[in-house]
Amino acid sequence: MLVFASETSCDETSICLMENENIMEHITFSQEIHKKHGGVVPELASRSHLEKIQIMTNELFSKEKIDPNEIDVFSATCGPGLIGSLLVGTTFTKSLAISFQKPFIPINHLEGHILSTSFNNNIKFPSLIVLLTGGHTQVYLMKNENHIELLGQSIDDAIGEAFDKTAKLIGLSYPGGAKIEIEAQGGDENRFILPKALVKEKNFDFSFSGIKTHVNILTKKNKIDKKFIKDLSACFQKNITEMLIEKLERGLKRLELDKQYVKSISVVGGVSNNKYIKNKIENFFVNKNIEIYYPVKEMMTDNAAMIAWACFKNYNINKHDIYFKPQPKLSVNNKLN
Repeated sequence: MLVFASETSCDETSICLMENENIMEHITFSQEIHKKHGGVVPELASRSHLEKIQIMTNELFSKEKIDPNEIDVFSATCGPGLIGSLLVGTTFTKSLAISFQKPFIPINHLEGHILSTSFNNNIKFPSLIVLLTGGHTQVYLMKNENHIELLGQSIDDAIGEAFDKTAKLIGLSYPGGAKIEIEAQGGDENRFILPKALVKEKNFDFSFSGIKTHVNILTKKNKIDKKFIKDLSACFQKNITEMLIEKLERGLKRLELDKQYVKSISVVGGVSNNKYIKNKIENFFVNKNIEIYYPVKEMMTDNAAMIAWACFKNYNINKHDIYFKPQPKLSVNNKLN
């Protein structure tokens, strides 16, 4: 099966051509225009998608010498995300499906992340999915490949949002996650004590807004020089990681009380690129008989490869829906199929 997929939920314009389990071509354009604004501007994001997606698609077809008539199914991210950005990707991809008289399958962006580790791993079930992105921090339980349950999520800021806002407060450019990871190297991660909300609760809910507020207070009390930036970055990164691990530990104990014994954990989303977080999680679970999975690198951030893979995994005649409308707050259904 040959799948064309597009992803335009936020500020990445991405398209992918996937044949069965092989990525034939994957092109992602990261919008640089948002850097000067310190965050994503929705109107600018949708305009950029509109300017790039057709050019990128023509390049993809030319590069692979693909006749679009050979494509079996077209798919696109239909939510959650910025409504203007979603409309660009879905409308464009639906137009291709109509033009070549092929089915269109709407894909949930979160579902793309959730299924991403199954591309390069044989998942052991039941499996915990830890979704860490700029817009979402969620934990799901996959009892098998077709059943998923939301166990908890951030009640305020997402983890990636917390990274970006903290970076902005200490003068680092957007996107801030990678910048903080770099600055944290060599910093004193014990210099500042930062709050850890909800860590004592035996569930999978998170809260990150208090950290941002505390960082804001620290910036007003301290001189923002190179040492402050490095130390604060190191403390923030350590604090976030400890929160994740403590919540996972308490949440897993809660599942065990219900006789649910997790055999694997998938860490997905853009924040899963953070090497410090990866190392700490791996070290914590090394002797707990729980396998840790990550997506291939090109499926970690927002991308069309994971959308194509989700389409391939969930291809079902009943999911063809050319009339499906983009939904900015689309949630993951309990059943994937």
